[in-house]
Amino acid sequence: GGTDQCNTGSAQCCQSVQSASTPSVASILATLGIVGQGATVPVGVTCSPLTIVGASGTSCSAQPVCCTNDSFNGVVALGCTPINLNL
Repeated sequence: GGTDQCNTGSAQCCQSVQSASTPSVASILATLGIVGQGATVPVGVTCSPLTIVGASGTSCSAQPVCCTNDSFNGVVALGCTPINLNL
């Protein structure tokens, strides 16, 4: 329960979420020196911290996700799973 549905990491707002094996994502990961990620790891691209604004909406117009590793300054975030903000 509660408004924070992100219990495995940080809530992020990402422009897109793609597989780590996607060529464009793989090249970003390589550039950042992130290696050893599984091909099926969901990677959020161009993310910013998601702030919950009231109960009915958020500041996220793209893909709200919950990411386990967002230590790359928003360029990418690793281990992202979608959050349903309409609960």
